[in-house]
Amino acid sequence: MALLRPPLTWLEPGEDFPDVASAWNANSDVPGLLCAGADLLPATLRAAYAQGIFPWFSDGQPILWWSPDPRMVLHVQDFRLHRSLRKTLRAFINTPGCEVRMDTAFSQVIQACAESSRHGQSGTWIVEDMVAAYTLLHDQGFAHSVETWRDGVLVGGLYCIGIGQAVFGESMFMRQTDASKIALSALIAFCRQAGIQMVDCQQNTSHLASLGAREMPRADFVAHIRQAREAPPPSWKFSALYWRDLLSD
Repeated sequence: MALLRPPLTWLEPGEDFPDVASAWNANSDVPGLLCAGADLLPATLRAAYAQGIFPWFSDGQPILWWSPDPRMVLHVQDFRLHRSLRKTLRAFINTPGCEVRMDTAFSQVIQACAESSRHGQSGTWIVEDMVAAYTLLHDQGFAHSVETWRDGVLVGGLYCIGIGQAVFGESMFMRQTDASKIALSALIAFCRQAGIQMVDCQQNTSHLASLGAREMPRADFVAHIRQAREAPPPSWKFSALYWRDLLSD
């Protein structure tokens, strides 16, 4: 069966996003594509994420907005702490000079994510406009970094979006082995302590599945986001005490 390309909605800045149910489906060559255009202002990004929509595009393309069905999510209680990662975490926690921080180096983290090579990709979707947009979002308290530090040097991390208790994972990087996995583990430990139920992973990958992420229907995901976004946001600070619950499983 030939793949279809339905008409794509074009948004002018300030226009409302279309219903996510109108995103291109599995019969198209780019399932999950919802619309194009608009802008990357903080208010636009907040409105998008609050509806289960995210931007993803490359240099030379217009801003493209996505809402895949199904959606890949990681329920924090389902996080698989494999034996090797558990060993890595224990060694990290017990090594002087090793620590996790939050929101102390957001600009460095997102820039490192943008510069990291990805398997099967020749470029990055974290283009300069995206870096600038998410940095503004961070300044407003809606984008966060989880950072892995060794002896005062940033060696890995990730950044994510937080609206209320809705958390949306974006990208990771590492400069030392397992540094990004440590940051992800720290995010899961933090979410457990804060009562956050899940982290959005957007797209299905074998790596995420190996950590316990699974697909859920978009309608269920959006229903969850509508509730979680209204909850009071947590204080984005990490305590070493948060490791206890994760390592006790």
